[in-house]
Amino acid sequence: MESLARGLVRLAKGSARPERAGFLQSITGHFCAPHEDKAMVSCGLDQNQFVISDSEFPGSTRILLKRPSFCPIKHLEERQAAALPEALRGRGVDVGVAVVLQSVDRRVLLTRRAKNLSIFPNIWVPPGGHMEPDEQLLEAGLRELQEETGLRLEPGRFSWTMLGLWESVYPPTLSRGLPRRHHVVTYLLLLSTESHQQLQTRIKADGSEVSAYAWLEPHVLECIAAVEDGAENMGHVPSNLPPTIKATELSGGSAQPTELPIATFLNTAPAAGEDVERVSTGTRFALRLWLDTLAVRDK
Repeated sequence: MESLARGLVRLAKGSARPERAGFLQSITGHFCAPHEDKAMVSCGLDQNQFVISDSEFPGSTRILLKRPSFCPIKHLEERQAAALPEALRGRGVDVGVAVVLQSVDRRVLLTRRAKNLSIFPNIWVPPGGHMEPDEQLLEAGLRELQEETGLRLEPGRFSWTMLGLWESVYPPTLSRGLPRRHHVVTYLLLLSTESHQQLQTRIKADGSEVSAYAWLEPHVLECIAAVEDGAENMGHVPSNLPPTIKATELSGGSAQPTELPIATFLNTAPAAGEDVERVSTGTRFALRLWLDTLAVRDK
């Protein structure tokens, strides 16, 4: 088989040869019924391809693939698809990697994307980005972590596993415009042997990509993960949470400690109009999977 870039998703069913996913093809919908939004799949790198399949293959990982119920690709009408530029319709589905970094004291690092970024500006996510050709998943995750935060994790100082796959489209709802980007994001869980205070001292965030970052505790993350987009709970703060959380903001080339309203992290994606500062829907999906790993480890 010819060598292929790993930046694009390829799909397979049964023993069929993996085929390149089209930009307008729902990755999740390929493996589940039309009314469903999740499926258990096998994924991994196979002959220089990122393959998602309904069947296991050598080196693959069995994992949950999910999309939001409001996924634009799922709801795209034929006339809307025809209105997309031909170059965009001919694009494939890109592969992204995001790192859920957990410190030894069970804090998780989230970053706020810079306001000038072209997709998901001012949204809280784990460090991450595109997977480059010839990269392994872990290599891509560690590279993105270092590029965005300055953190370099030494071999032997962490362990890792795959958490899940998230089908991400931007804009996230059709009410904000037709799709311009389509990714499958692979969430990786990295378990550091260092405390969040130790890791914090080495952070040198790139202000062109990150405008703030925070280490969040499990009880806060549990409330964030419980938020459902579409529910009427914009900014509602449970009584067991503090009104603010400690964070670090980047301004004028320097990093300054600050406190941010916890209500911001509990915001939902508006059904229409401009987006708001919030935790991304995919991040909440990953946090729910992370919380499941905590429950298993605590048994």
